[in-house]
Amino acid sequence: MSNYILITIIVFYLAFLFFLAFKTERNTKSKWVNNPYVYALSLAVYCTAWTYYGSIGIAANSGVDFLPIYLGPVIAAPLWVVVLRKIIRISKQHNISSIADFISLRYGNNRFLGALITIICFLAILPYISLQLKAISGSFEVIADETSYISTSIWDDSTFYIAFLLAVFATFFGTQATDASEKHRGIVATVALESIFKIGFFLIVGVYVTYWLFDGPQDVLTKFSEIDNIETLTTIPNLEGGLNWFFMIALSFFAIFLLPRQFQISVIENTREKHLKTAIWLFPLYLLLFNLFVVFIAFGGRLLLGDVAHAEYYTLLLPLSQDNVFLAMLVFLGGFSAVISMVVVSTLALSTMVSNNLIIPYGFLDKFIRNHPEKNAYYIKNIRRISIFLIIILAYVFYYNFSIESSLISIGLVSFVIVAQLAPSFFLGLYWNRGSARASIVGIVIGFLITIYTLILPFTINIISGSNSFVENGLFGIEYLKPYELFGINFLNPYAHAMFWSLSFNLAFYLVLSLVYRGNYRERNYAEMFVDSKNYSSLQDNALVWKGEAYVADIKNVLEKFLGEREANRALKVFFTKYNLPKDTQIADARLINFSEKLLTGTIGSASAKILISSVVKEEEVSLVEVLKVLEESKETIARNKMLREKSAALTSLTNQLREANLELLNKDQQKDEFLDTVAHELKTPITGIRASTELVLEDNDMPEQIREQFLSNILQDSDRLSRLINSILDFEKLSKGKTTLDVKNNDIQQVVKKAIQVVKHLADKKEVKIVNKNPHKLFLEFDQDRLLQVVTNLLSNAIKFCPEKHGVITIDYKMANKSIEFSVSDNGNGIPPEDIGFIFDKFYQSKNQNTKKPEGSGLGLAICKQIIEQHQGNIWVDETYKNGAKFVFKLPFK
Repeated sequence: MSNYILITIIVFYLAFLFFLAFKTERNTKSKWVNNPYVYALSLAVYCTAWTYYGSIGIAANSGVDFLPIYLGPVIAAPLWVVVLRKIIRISKQHNISSIADFISLRYGNNRFLGALITIICFLAILPYISLQLKAISGSFEVIADETSYISTSIWDDSTFYIAFLLAVFATFFGTQATDASEKHRGIVATVALESIFKIGFFLIVGVYVTYWLFDGPQDVLTKFSEIDNIETLTTIPNLEGGLNWFFMIALSFFAIFLLPRQFQISVIENTREKHLKTAIWLFPLYLLLFNLFVVFIAFGGRLLLGDVAHAEYYTLLLPLSQDNVFLAMLVFLGGFSAVISMVVVSTLALSTMVSNNLIIPYGFLDKFIRNHPEKNAYYIKNIRRISIFLIIILAYVFYYNFSIESSLISIGLVSFVIVAQLAPSFFLGLYWNRGSARASIVGIVIGFLITIYTLILPFTINIISGSNSFVENGLFGIEYLKPYELFGINFLNPYAHAMFWSLSFNLAFYLVLSLVYRGNYRERNYAEMFVDSKNYSSLQDNALVWKGEAYVADIKNVLEKFLGEREANRALKVFFTKYNLPKDTQIADARLINFSEKLLTGTIGSASAKILISSVVKEEEVSLVEVLKVLEESKETIARNKMLREKSAALTSLTNQLREANLELLNKDQQKDEFLDTVAHELKTPITGIRASTELVLEDNDMPEQIREQFLSNILQDSDRLSRLINSILDFEKLSKGKTTLDVKNNDIQQVVKKAIQVVKHLADKKEVKIVNKNPHKLFLEFDQDRLLQVVTNLLSNAIKFCPEKHGVITIDYKMANKSIEFSVSDNGNGIPPEDIGFIFDKFYQSKNQNTKKPEGSGLGLAICKQIIEQHQGNIWVDETYKNGAKFVFKLPFK
């Protein structure tokens, strides 16, 4: 394919990304911007050209050794809920704009530490960007069929023009605002879309190779096993191989947190913490899908092409070998997408670090103090634009002079080892408050120097001179100083070896110096705020220890230089309102110092913000004892406030419980009154009937015998009714007070059902209600037959009362459950109102939903049933899911 056509496609593709980023920046409230899936996909900026091409190269030569670079992030992802959430909260509180700002703030806004981290990141990422340019160059040559062409100058090198276009793109969209902590939604949306493109195109070529050029995975593996030992390429051979895997996994674990582009996307560009819940599963899934076909593409390339020297570009060479130019073009665009994402986000993060931690604090602060805010904003934007442009151009120079002959694999892993030197200061600083700035600086410097000796120096000497004597003989010919076998460790690959020794010395110096030399008061301040994440908000507002003389007018003047008069006034108004201070306050306190530094951090970095605020206040040295005293007092205050809040919540809960109990007592009292009225009425009615009938019988001696017998029968019935009522009351009192004992025997429950039906048959016949015994089978279990008969009879009597005349149906059923039997009585009546269900088994309670003019009975029937069932170690309830009437269920234990 013509390189002019390729350049045209690239220009149109970049124009499309320009348009997408531009529209997104203009529509920041769109659901496609503030979206957890967009955030999770943007994290795939981790997958660069190394992933697109380098993984294939490793798989073709070393099998599954490419996997550790992805296992580290997969292991790290679940920890984001704890670790990354803490980092995001701290960063948002302080308007952090880069990893250099984050670490330097932890160690008291240390300016030198911020500059050192910036230099480390610059030296790590510059070759990494050159790696992306190398990938573009190599893939461009492959698809344009110019592998034999060697450019004589940069002017006839297509990679130079692509680098120039990338520089313009990154410069334009990375410097829209002076506050670097502001969100770059356009870039994030673009990166997310490119993540979809690169994985989509990679999966397409994977399916093409595996299922079109071959007959599936098994076919690839079978054919490959005929030309090579497939077992050695798909397994970890021995303990030494396992150790290499362990260190490579650890290296990638650190990288997912520490790479500037990852910190930029995962922390700075995070709009909502809850997006992490999506990221912890979607990002590992993305990596899994990306690596699904790597082995099959690599093995398929070796089978069909056999050119291991160009194995990194099998994804392009395989489609081209079949004259499938369109698929090769898709792969090229996928790799190009991976490059654009990495270059844009990395240069954005690096330019912020360079401006905020190198250029501004070491050269421009005095000029900014004298300038107007408009000029300051103009200078800051231009510094970042020039930084972005120069970083990409320098990366091209590095690529042109050093990395053309190097593999994608070696350059990427060197960058990982360099950036890993930040790990002790970063991770231990989050959870150990003794870590000091001095320890951090020394640890990073020592670790970096060891990395230079064990990895970068032999790598550089080999490129420049072509000699390998330094690696083979060591420094001054001393065997124990061999860079790849330092102190006799000869079983690790160069990258794992460099990581082991550099981080071991780095960590040792960090721990020892932190214990020997305590940090100053500012370091201890921020250490407490970083470590104590639960009380972070309270600590960062109230526990900043500061002594000295400061005036609001002086601080306001500094803020106006960078924020403008309007924004400065608005910010101070917010501050005075938050802390309920008078608007004419003149003397500044520690809170305003802290607040002002945070406002400036996003624009000029934490170190520069500290320097600027310090320039207009008279600060006094604070002893460590004073710091600890204030911090302890703050923690005690927080603890007391927490205890008071808990007690207040407990009192509120207790008050609510007492209110509910009081309402329940009132309701019980009302029910009791109704019960007594009902009982009085029920007692009065038969007594009155007995008295009237008796008087008539006694006074009228000439009463016919038939009528006399009727009156005597009425007297007998009313006497029985009185007896039943009195017995119910006495029965309930005995049961509730445990004065009765059960006559438990092995009985057939079917006999109880039949007797109960016979007892209520006359009531059912009177209303023409049908009673159905659904389970006629015998079932023997331990129970008191008379008491259980009382329960079933009561449930049937209640069901008859609620059933409609002539159409009523009552169903009796029982079934086996887990070591128990469930017995149910259901009807097709009106059902139980939801408001009644909670009281249905209470004594004195009577439902108002009966099919009678007034409530019948004493209100003790169901309460007695509950007492009887509970004495049998069972329980009784209303089935609320039954919608066709009412259904009572009781459960008894069954052995």
